[in-house]
This record gives sequence, structure tokens and C-alpha cells, in this order.
Amino acid sequence: MTLSDLVKLTPVDKGWSGDQKYCAETANGMKYLLRTSEPGSYEKKKAEFDVMCEVERLGIPMCRPIDFGETDEFVYSIQTWIHGADAEEVIVSFSDDRQYAFGLTAGRILKKIHSIPAPKTQEDWESRFNKKIDRKIRGYHDCPLKFNGAENMLRYIEENRHLLHGRPQSFQHGDYHIGNMMIDQNGTLTVIDFNRFDYGDPWEEFNRIVWCAQISPLFASGMVTGYFGREVPMEFWRLLALYISSNTLSSVYWAIPFGQQEIDTMMNQAREVLEWYDNMNNPVPNWYRPEVPHA
Repeated sequence: MTLSDLVKLTPVDKGWSGDQKYCAETANGMKYLLRTSEPGSYEKKKAEFDVMCEVERLGIPMCRPIDFGETDEFVYSIQTWIHGADAEEVIVSFSDDRQYAFGLTAGRILKKIHSIPAPKTQEDWESRFNKKIDRKIRGYHDCPLKFNGAENMLRYIEENRHLLHGRPQSFQHGDYHIGNMMIDQNGTLTVIDFNRFDYGDPWEEFNRIVWCAQISPLFASGMVTGYFGREVPMEFWRLLALYISSNTLSSVYWAIPFGQQEIDTMMNQAREVLEWYDNMNNPVPNWYRPEVPHA
């Protein structure tokens, strides 16, 4: 399967990536996902394609990489097309048991993803993430928008920075949440969009779980339990609250260029996060359930 085999392209207008995405069809009606990027992005996109090949070898259900190359006009990758629905759009249509089960699967998949080690040359995590925290705090202070309770997040961050010391690092999907998952026509949870891949503390990967918890607390709960089993370390919860606090502060000024709707979304999310964590007084969010509740 190569670029020349694709005879029909239908734009896919989803996601925040700068890539152009298409549902691409061959002459015999087979569908694939075509992603194109600007010329000059070859090395970055080749690294992304190569790491997707490495993840696929773990047996993870995902958009499988098929072909990669460049033309005079763009860099491209071809991946398998997922016949199914966006998980975030359909998850609440399932029973409580099924929502939780999908979350368990998502957590187990993530555990496999984190089995890929980070390069030996990776900067020490404590140093790297503390710099990121400092940038985000400066960005929040310099931002004209403020939200009630931010002082509690700032306090929590300063009291818990020491938890970053000695953290291991691994491969990260980079944007792992229900918005980057699909449920295919066989009912299989499938992971998409590896374009933000990175290396870092594997537990930091859970910082996007806020999107899961807002849509389906049962899915989010299952994801944590699927990753750890029934015994979730308290250190995980304390670190996750640190990561989410840091993200929440930066999300406010991140939203400004995208307009009022995104600003409202992030301000509402900040309020919700503070409710989950009792104004950062309890590191275990109130949406978490160690097992699916039965009626």
C-alpha cells in the first residue's frame, strides 16, 4: 500500500494537530488514514512513524502504521482506518459495567505503552519538570485571566515538588485520554494520534485523565485500576494532583488565542478540578471508584 494507490481523499476535520488528515480510499474501496505535514517536518514525522511501529509490536490496538514518505509538497504517513466511533461520543451509551471495562482496557494498554524505555540521554525528570512548572506558574501570573482557588493549586505545587525526585521515565503517548480513542465495530478500544509522543514520568501521562473523568468517571476510574490493579499507590495520587494542578494553571492562558469558548471550557474545568480535590486538600479525586458500582 503506497500513496499512489489512493484514489479518493475526504478531509477529516478533527483534533488539534497541525497535520492535514484524510479518509483515503483505494480503487477497490479499502479505507486508510492519510496524514500530511509541511515540508521540512520529515525527521520529526519519521520519528513519530518509527515509534508507532515500535508500539504496534507490543500488540496494542491502534491505527497501525503502513507507509511513510515525502513528496515535493508534503511529508505523509498512511495508517489503518478505524471503522468505529469516537469513544468520547459513545462511552456514556454503554452500561456502567462496560464503561468501567473500557477504562480497565485503556489502563492496561497504557501500562504496555510505558514498557518502552526512555533514551539514556534523557534529562533528569525532576530538573526538567520543575522548569516546566516554573514556566507555567509565570505564564499564569502574567495572564490577565484568573480563577478562584488558583492559590490552592499554587500551594499544593510548592508543597509537593519534592515528589518529582527520582522518578523513572518511559515512552509516553503524549495525549492519552478518551478523546484519542475509538471503539471499533467489534467493540475493541483503539488508540489513535501519537503525534505528541514524548518521554517522561509514566505517571504524568495520566494528567489528561481530567477529560475522561468529565465524560465518564467510571471510565477514568477503570483506567487507573487497569493500570495499577486494586492497590493504587498514594504517591501516584499525590503526584497526579501535582501534574493536574500544573496543567490547569497553564490551560487558562493557553485558551486565550482560541477564543471565549475555549476560555470558558478551561475556567469551568479549573473549578471542577478544585471540586474533585476538595480545593487541593485531598489528593484522591472524588470521582475515583476502585471497582464498578453495582445497582
